Formats: sequence, C-alpha cells, structure tokens
Amino acid sequence: MAAAYMTGAEVLFRMTRAVPIYEAGKYSVITFLLIGLVLSGTSRKSGVYWFYIFLLLPSILIAAMNLNFGTDVKKAIFFNLSGPICLGLSALYCIDRKLTYRQLSDLTRWILLPIIAMAIYITLGTPDLRESLRSTGANYAATGGFGPNQVSTVLGLGMFVALVQLIINSRNKILFLVHLVITGFMLYKGIITFSRGGVITGLVVSFAFMLIYFAGSRGQARRKMVTYLIVLSVVFVGAAAYSSFQTNGLINKRYTNRDAAGRLKSDITTGRAELLESELSAFYENPLTGLGVGKIKEYREETTGIYAASHNEVSRLLSEHGILGLVILFILILYPLVYRYKNRRNYLFYAALGFWFLTINHSSMRIAAPAFIYALCLLNVVHEKKKTPLRRKRIIT
Repeated sequence: MAAAYMTGAEVLFRMTRAVPIYEAGKYSVITFLLIGLVLSGTSRKSGVYWFYIFLLLPSILIAAMNLNFGTDVKKAIFFNLSGPICLGLSALYCIDRKLTYRQLSDLTRWILLPIIAMAIYITLGTPDLRESLRSTGANYAATGGFGPNQVSTVLGLGMFVALVQLIINSRNKILFLVHLVITGFMLYKGIITFSRGGVITGLVVSFAFMLIYFAGSRGQARRKMVTYLIVLSVVFVGAAAYSSFQTNGLINKRYTNRDAAGRLKSDITTGRAELLESELSAFYENPLTGLGVGKIKEYREETTGIYAASHNEVSRLLSEHGILGLVILFILILYPLVYRYKNRRNYLFYAALGFWFLTINHSSMRIAAPAFIYALCLLNVVHEKKKTPLRRKRIIT
C-alpha cells in the first residue's frame, strides 16, 4: 500500500519540490518493496524476474567503456536503470502474492488519493485557458508548469483507478456520484494538458478493464455494467465538450494533429519518430552488446545533433542492451500471459499490462507508475475467507 501511494504521489512531489531528490518516487517504491521482500520473501515462481534483473547488468559494463569522458557514469546508470530495476523488484514482490478483492480495491484507492491532490493543486494554479492558449503544443499552463507528459500519464492512471473504484466500490449512490465526478474531473484535466499519450492510455486500459469485468459478470452485475457504460459515455462526451469550450477548440485541432491555424502537421509523433529511428539505428549497428546504459543520448547527439532523452523504452532497451534487450522484452510481455493461463481471477490483468506497455511507448519509464502497475498483473487474487463464528462451550454444572 505504501508503494502504491508513492506511485500516485511521485509527480506531485516532483512539481511541488516537496522532496529534494528527483527520483525519490522510484527510490521509495524500491525501498518499500525491498523491505517487503526481506520480511516475507518472494514466490518460487519468481525465477524469471531474477533472470530479468541479471540481464540488465551487462549494459553497465558496456556503458563504463563507451560513455564520453567527463560524463557522470553513476548518474547516467541510475537515471536509466531506476525504472527497470523498480519494475523487477515490483514483479519479485507481487508475483503470485495472494491479495483479496477487498485489498486490491484498497490498493487502487491508495494510488488514487495523491493523484486527486495533484489534480486539485494544478487546478488552483491554472490560468484562464480561453485567454492564455495560443498553440496546440503541450500546455504547461494547465500542469502547474511541470512536464505535461508526466502529468498526463498520471492523470490517465487516476482516471482509470477512479473508474475501478466506481465499479468495484460504489456501495451506494453517494459513492457512485463521488467516483463519477472524480473520473470525469481526471479525464478533463488530462485532456487540457494537450499531451495525448496519457489520456489515450487511460481510455484504452479503462475500456479493457470494463470489457473483462463485463465478460465475467452475471445477472444483476451485468445489468449494472450496462448502466455504467451509458453514464460513463455521457461523462466522456461532456468532458470532451467542456475541454473544447475551455480551449477555444484548440484541443480538437491537437487531437486531429493540426496546428492553431488548422494546418495538418506532417509529423503526428511530435518529433519522437526521429528519436525512435536513431535508437533503432544504434541497435542495428550494435546488435549484440548495445551501446550501454545512458549512451543513446550521446550517440543521438553525435549522429543527429539532437540531445534528448528517449520517449520509448522499447527502442531504448534495444539500443542500449542489444540482443539482451530483446530477451528482456520477451520476458516482460510473455511471462504474464503464461501466468494468466492458470490464474484468471485478477480483473486488473489486461489493464495493468496494457498500461505498462502503452506508457513505456510514449513516456518511457520516467516515473514509477508503469513499473508498479505492471507488477499488479502478477498478483494472485483470492476471495476473502469468511470468518466462522466461535461456538460457545456448554458448561455442565
């Protein structure tokens, strides 16, 4: 639960500078899960994730040999491996760990609460968008001056976990209304960041969750799901319409890949295709060993003149780890599907796996969210045991 809270609070702590260490979110998740592993150990099924962590190590040696003279090797390694290591330790802790449905619901609420706080915080500092917006680029005004990509990612996650709470934990009409308002609020705040990745990811995984939950429900529960779908569709249309009104229609142009004047942009990826191309070129040139951790930024500057961090963890793994990066991707994608074959009770499985994969393709692993949410698909969700009442002994006098 502590790791879940820090996953939701990481970007809030960064934008408010509440913690002096930029990577404190990932480091705290790693620390909490290490404590958990020491206290309770891991499953016998965790061997594949020990192997995954081992596969990350050779690139450290390659980086030590390849990084330019004067580069802070320690900083480059920690910055680029903190996300993958966080994922590995999260997986080691969560793999086949038993969690009841009530505990899983509580866990999603722990993720949601700090995201609500972040959404309120940036709302208080957001100016009148109808007067301040002039372009369809990423909107720092609506994100408290912080990176729209990270804020959008967390708001998309917040929308998803609020939806989970709406469906799983709305015991009465008041709770249903509260969760509905939070879901719509998260969607609206995500849309007006003008960063599309987090919003699209949140919508896709929300749809995946509802589809799986609908398929597994019966009778009255299924009829409720139909009602939820209708109500949520109205909320989605309302949030989109209000966002369009607040941005003078600029958000419509953003999602149709047009500039403020209405001209169609030639690159829908906003420059990320060029970053992806350079990383794939590095993999083709060094397929066995890769360039080493953190070297891709220097390689990109030398070959293209662009000094920028990767937005795609898949291509970064290939360029920096070589063939081992390909093995890592196969492990991360295929093993959860194998585990799912014998454990089908986790209703978050496809949503959690989808959130990880979509997020690392538009925001890499800059925050702990994709790493920790990935691990949730490895949980062994069980029904809560019913407590049997104690029988009173009869005293014969």
